[in-house]
Amino acid sequence: QVQLVESGGGLVQAGGSLRLSCAASGRTFSGFRMGWFRQAPGKEREFVAAISWSIGSSYYADSVKGRFYISRDNIKNTVYLQMNSLKPEDTAVYYCSADRRPGDWASSTAYVYWGQGTQVTVSS
Repeated sequence: QVQLVESGGGLVQAGGSLRLSCAASGRTFSGFRMGWFRQAPGKEREFVAAISWSIGSSYYADSVKGRFYISRDNIKNTVYLQMNSLKPEDTAVYYCSADRRPGDWASSTAYVYWGQGTQVTVSS
């Protein structure tokens, strides 16, 4: 059974940095795409970034390009989201996700496995 466990969230001032981690377990993830989504209060869950587990190619939402970086460690079975130059509008619960079926990398409906989320709060 696939398990995704996020960590690394917290409170940070605008302009600061945080690194989120997603520990994946339960199977091998070769061929999977791993995604990060976020959901702010009263808003829909939105795509942040995704990475191919096998190849390492990555994709980003326009709102985070140049500030956020997604990576994975195949040995530790962990996906990271390095978040720099944080803004108050980045405040949200951040979720890790995974799937290996063909689908839209930026759509939450294309991911079947989800973590429990980690809160990121950016103060102004």
